[in-house]
Amino acid sequence: MLLHGTTLAVLFLALIQVALCAEDYYKILGVEKKATDRQLKSAYRQLSKKFHPDKNPGDNTAHDKFVEVSEAYEVLSDKEMREIYDRYGHDGVQSHRKGGGQHHDPFDLFSRFFGGGGRGSREPHGPNQEFRVEISLRDFYNGANTHFEWNKQHICEKCDGSGSADGVVETCNTCGGRGVRIIKQQLAPGMFQQMQRHCDACGGRGKTIKHRCPHCQGQRVERKPTTVDLKVERGAKNGARVVYENEADESPDYITGDLIVHLSEKDPANDENPERVDGVFFRRKGDHLFWTEVLSLREAWMGDWTRNLTHLDNHVVRLSRKRGQVVQPGHVETIAGEGMPIWHEDGDSVYHKHDFGNLYVTYEVVLPDQLDKGIESEFWDTWEKWRAKSAVNLHADSGRPDKEPPARDEL
Repeated sequence: MLLHGTTLAVLFLALIQVALCAEDYYKILGVEKKATDRQLKSAYRQLSKKFHPDKNPGDNTAHDKFVEVSEAYEVLSDKEMREIYDRYGHDGVQSHRKGGGQHHDPFDLFSRFFGGGGRGSREPHGPNQEFRVEISLRDFYNGANTHFEWNKQHICEKCDGSGSADGVVETCNTCGGRGVRIIKQQLAPGMFQQMQRHCDACGGRGKTIKHRCPHCQGQRVERKPTTVDLKVERGAKNGARVVYENEADESPDYITGDLIVHLSEKDPANDENPERVDGVFFRRKGDHLFWTEVLSLREAWMGDWTRNLTHLDNHVVRLSRKRGQVVQPGHVETIAGEGMPIWHEDGDSVYHKHDFGNLYVTYEVVLPDQLDKGIESEFWDTWEKWRAKSAVNLHADSGRPDKEPPARDEL
């Protein structure tokens, strides 16, 4: 008797454990317990397409998730089964099925929901949508969370993509549901030609609707502005792609394609930042940055100057020369580690905090248009002293010939 009681206790605990292991159907679909039929359909549509085995070949986890989503929707979309589940949970659903309740194949459920083939046919994939979004150099350097808007095609929520106001969709009587018509023409006695044409009665869909949905006018889809959140990884390449799976135009006839965003560096405008604190004067090439610094004649020749260059994240890079240090026009200075953050695609696109390209600073020298007479004389005397001390031969250094060539007589 004691053994019998112990056995029952073990079985009871096992049933509790099984019940706890079975994930809640509402959680599987990502909806609340008070979700409407429309919300259930929307959740199933998105998740079933996301985890469909045709889109995830060889992925057993995605296959199992597809089966779970299908089972959850099958139960919650049936009014009677949903009431049983809400009252008795998974055990109640299993008992109902053993008593004659129907359990559908997940692929057949998918086929009935979207139309087309079931397990034996592959659901066609829709086209991808590609967009180009301009990003400032500052956002490429620091990373950014932004957004963009586009006019996306959505499955009509009012008729759930059926195009019918009452949900009734019938097989076309003209083509028998094939979407095409076979037309036979006699060319000559005993000679016939057979042609296949698009069915005009159903528009090639194989289905007809008596009462069109007033919201989409029977088109099954509608276009409306859609906002997409866009994350720009720090140091991302100019031209990098950001892919949103199954976020392109929707249609009841195919699995939604991908939305592909190409990141493009925005051309800077000098009048956007008069204080030079943005990337207006920076230029990028790969992982490196380029900057042009303008010096006066005095600074280039005599040194003794300092520049505080505000970088793209507002930290300061100091440029300077001591007195007597000369900067040649066109000289390029390399400052290591002050270029772009180097972006590495390590599975999750990890940003390496201490990995940067170089900053290349090109110096330009601005000469005065004209010198005052007094200053010009002083400058000349100073120049002649320096030339004599340094043994500079201007005639030889200029590359001019020793003698001027004789002038030609012109006829």
